[in-house]
Amino acid sequence: MKRLALRTLQVVALPVLLILLWWYASVASQVYYLPTPGAIAGTFGDTWFGPRLVDDALPSVARLLTGFALAGLLGVGLGVLIGSSPRLRAFTEPVLEFLRAIPPPVLVPLLILLAGIDSTMKVLVIVSGCVWPVLLNTVEGVRAVDPVLADTCRAYGIRGSARLRTLVLRSASPQIMTGLRQALSLAIILMVISEMFASSSGLGFTIVQFQRSFAMPEMWTGIILLGLLGFGLAVLFGLVERRVLSWYLGLRRASRGDRTA
Repeated sequence: MKRLALRTLQVVALPVLLILLWWYASVASQVYYLPTPGAIAGTFGDTWFGPRLVDDALPSVARLLTGFALAGLLGVGLGVLIGSSPRLRAFTEPVLEFLRAIPPPVLVPLLILLAGIDSTMKVLVIVSGCVWPVLLNTVEGVRAVDPVLADTCRAYGIRGSARLRTLVLRSASPQIMTGLRQALSLAIILMVISEMFASSSGLGFTIVQFQRSFAMPEMWTGIILLGLLGFGLAVLFGLVERRVLSWYLGLRRASRGDRTA
């Protein structure tokens, strides 16, 4: 019980402190553009617990998850293919570095011309930015497969899909999950950016509309909602990550135990 109370205090202490500082700064300054946390909290329910939840928030989350999933599948698939072949890696590396250096937001006008202004464009913007951390981390993870384990698989005749599943993906999974975690953060940013261009719905569009109409408490509720969305997705991803990498985390704990002993 004492440990749980201490852990709870560690989690909530900094957020509470920041809210108190925000409250003090907003009350002391009386700046119209910086409403108090109380005003924002009072506006939050009226703003988002209604039609906007269905018309703006949920479609944004659906586009975010769709783009993230597509980027994950594309990044892992191409990463395994490229990482498994030194010749293919050398052949594609210049192009990959060139494409990775292009900021995804500058592709929005081009994607509007190619895909229109519907959800397809917004999903493509998310994919165009999220695929790179997954792809590059997967390539490095596949390259780092233990050669002794690779020789063992070869000696036991483990090939094809069995080798891919039991050796390559399992060995590369820590770096793949690292790439996916990075991509998740990018997905939220790109979701908002894509909805700020030629859009009529979504969280990004709604926040901009609030800003243009000087509805400051409502604008801040949108920003808070994005923060809560990012926090919730990070927590869920952490649970999935611990499940997927349970073997890896167990090895690390055992290794630390051995060194301690």
